[in-house]
Amino acid sequence: MRPLRTTGMRGVPVSDDAEHIERLRRELARQEAAEQAAHATPAKRKAGLAGIGALLLAILSKAKGLLVGLKFLSLGKVLTTGGTMLLSIGVYAMAFGLPFAAGFVLLIFIHEMGHAVWIRRHGLRAGAPVFIPFVGAMIALKDQPRNARVEAEIAIAGPIAGGLGALACWGLGLATGRPIFAALAYTGFFLNLFNCLPVSPLDGGRVAAAISRWLWIAGLAVALPLVVWSHHPILIVIVILGGVRAFKSFRSPEEGQAYYAIAPHVRWAIAAIYFIVVVVLAGGAAVLHQAAAPVA
Repeated sequence: MRPLRTTGMRGVPVSDDAEHIERLRRELARQEAAEQAAHATPAKRKAGLAGIGALLLAILSKAKGLLVGLKFLSLGKVLTTGGTMLLSIGVYAMAFGLPFAAGFVLLIFIHEMGHAVWIRRHGLRAGAPVFIPFVGAMIALKDQPRNARVEAEIAIAGPIAGGLGALACWGLGLATGRPIFAALAYTGFFLNLFNCLPVSPLDGGRVAAAISRWLWIAGLAVALPLVVWSHHPILIVIVILGGVRAFKSFRSPEEGQAYYAIAPHVRWAIAAIYFIVVVVLAGGAAVLHQAAAPVA
């Protein structure tokens, strides 16, 4: 049985949130232009670079786990990851500008390193993180998890790390007053929340396998209206893959019983962590969305 082939962060903008991100980007560009016109001095330019540097320093200083995740990357993997990261930054920069693109790809990288840390912790072999513009990123597992608990731990580690990255951006936004950090924080919260949707192959679908496979049905009930509303091709593929896995699971419930055999207290612990992560991500996205909404 091969229940998990890849894990990673998917980026599927839904109309309202994509428009909200675009409004944040336009507001950011307007404020940056006004600031440069009024205070076009070397000190101000250095302040902008210092803000981005502060983001990197805050994340790296608090994230020893990132270094653990990087240990399993050979030179070839570093080149693969670095090359696809640069490609993604270039593509996103054409739509959102270089500062936002660099921060956004860094947030995806932090998400992937969350997975990488727990992949290494469980002694599993994996490929390098690969970035795909407007899709997200993924890590291909060469070894399969021993059971649904291991699969869930690896899956939830991504949104937890990504949420912490978004929280760091939010803190820097409050400290510096620079809107780019608020935009990155909102985007990070929202995309990690989307990845928690309990539909396989999203991270939430893999966590749901360790809690109750009925959560897949709930996830599909949420995702199907989004497909009808947005007609997003990636979302359509996700719903098809999730539907196939749910159908096979309920058609042959005896298949893979050993894989899904988890002690009740472990199921409850995984469920508690999952729902706490969802609430925190949703709360962060909601607060930032409200803060950026135009005043009537």
